[in-house]
Amino acid sequence: MRRAVTSGTPLPAPDDPTSTPTPQPDPTDTASPDTAPPDAVRPDTAPPEASAPRPDPPTGPGPQVGPPVDPYAGPRVDAVVAQQVRHARYAPWPYTRLDVAAARAAGHRPHPIRQFVLKTRSRCNLACTYCYVYEMADQGWRDQPPAMTPATIARAAQRIAEHAAAHDLPRVDLVLHGGEPLLSAPAQLAVPVDAVRTAVAGAAPSTRVTATVQTNGTLLTRGRLTALAAAGIRVGVSLDGGLPAHNTRRVDHAGRPGFASAARGLRLLARHPQSYAGVLCVVDLDQDPIETYESLLAFDPPSVGLLLPLANWSDPPPGHRPGRTPYADWLLAVFERWWHDGVRRTRIRLFEEIIALLLGLPTTTETLGLTPAATAVIETDGSIEQADSLKSAYEGAAATGMTLDTHSFDQLLDHPGLAARQLGRDALAGWCRACELVEVCGGGHYPHRYRAGEGFRRPSVYCADLQRLIRHIAAAVQRAAQPPGPAAEAAEATEAAEATEAVAPVTAPAEAPAAQAPAEHPPAVAS
Repeated sequence: MRRAVTSGTPLPAPDDPTSTPTPQPDPTDTASPDTAPPDAVRPDTAPPEASAPRPDPPTGPGPQVGPPVDPYAGPRVDAVVAQQVRHARYAPWPYTRLDVAAARAAGHRPHPIRQFVLKTRSRCNLACTYCYVYEMADQGWRDQPPAMTPATIARAAQRIAEHAAAHDLPRVDLVLHGGEPLLSAPAQLAVPVDAVRTAVAGAAPSTRVTATVQTNGTLLTRGRLTALAAAGIRVGVSLDGGLPAHNTRRVDHAGRPGFASAARGLRLLARHPQSYAGVLCVVDLDQDPIETYESLLAFDPPSVGLLLPLANWSDPPPGHRPGRTPYADWLLAVFERWWHDGVRRTRIRLFEEIIALLLGLPTTTETLGLTPAATAVIETDGSIEQADSLKSAYEGAAATGMTLDTHSFDQLLDHPGLAARQLGRDALAGWCRACELVEVCGGGHYPHRYRAGEGFRRPSVYCADLQRLIRHIAAAVQRAAQPPGPAAEAAEATEAAEATEAVAPVTAPAEAPAAQAPAEHPPAVAS
């Protein structure tokens, strides 16, 4: 194991001056959080768009905020400038404090995009009450065309092939997304994938193209599954558990439950294991973790993705209180059942990624570790955006101002929002850099670090949960690596006792000093 991380070793208190190193100059930060002028918005609330003061648009020399503006773009110039001002107002880090050119000069090289999320549909047949696309801060979906046009598909294929060829990518991963992508007719489902494969075969013949579709499962039919299987498109399904009681928030636009249709689709999918990618499930503290896990197993998923709810310091998750770790407790209940099961009935991505990181292995996620972000989203209108999860932070948080017609994916790599998510340690708060778990946690999922008026350079709002979860799994892995005997039995008994104890209070500091840390460049993989 690369590092021995014990379950019982507390981190230094965040308000202890010895808990963080002496601040050092940081080429990625043009204004220290400790010396920056007070923000114009309250940090604990999302400010009203109309009433809160706005900073003036950036002028003169300094870090570029957003993409270059085309002076001949007409009305689009105003929209891009307004977007830049919004980014600067809501998220000074990275939009006014990150100098991308200085970061490049300091040795931070861009990592190519490897995963492309195609928003083939911008509307959904369900109206889940917690959906980050429709029910959270960003309402940009209202301005999107309902479906991606053939011209946009062709342009997306051309740009993806161009990027694959420029970087000699061995593989490109496509994700058909929405909205609900299965609103398309069966004969149309594979059109975007076929277009990308054709373009890539011509421009970068050594690049392999994989494809999945992420769906709510309610529209899965034999015809759609046949069309997807024929095109080599695997299917992932989002569900809140395997029982109707787990899915009361997954309803259609008339308020009717969608679980019965989703369950029917999942049972059909389970009969086609070659097409089955797995199930995604958001942790719900109101549901019993073991019941949730066991009920999902009834659908024979090859993998289960357990996701923390999209939340941040301005909009904390349910049950969030200092000194408590309800999400770790929920997840560890599932981990213990999964870890000690005599037969591995499914893979749980979160647990496997933590184990891989503890062992010093590369991972395929942006939610943990220091792997550079490598995902781009293409909306139905051809605009290029960052990861959808950012939509939980503020209106326009995922926007870049770039389109397939005006920008390449190489230009996206220098956008401050994406560049910040490729900086590894240097994108993190000083307190995170000093943490012994940083190579595993990586500061947590980027959107979970957000605070209005400050941006994304804070510890995760789930910091205490992640500490407890990682330490517990580390102890389990260490115990499994020990030869049988009294020492192993004693370690197991100690861990069992510690697992029942309340975690020591851990709260994130307002902003720890930034520490100089060497840049890390783990293998770039798609998330």
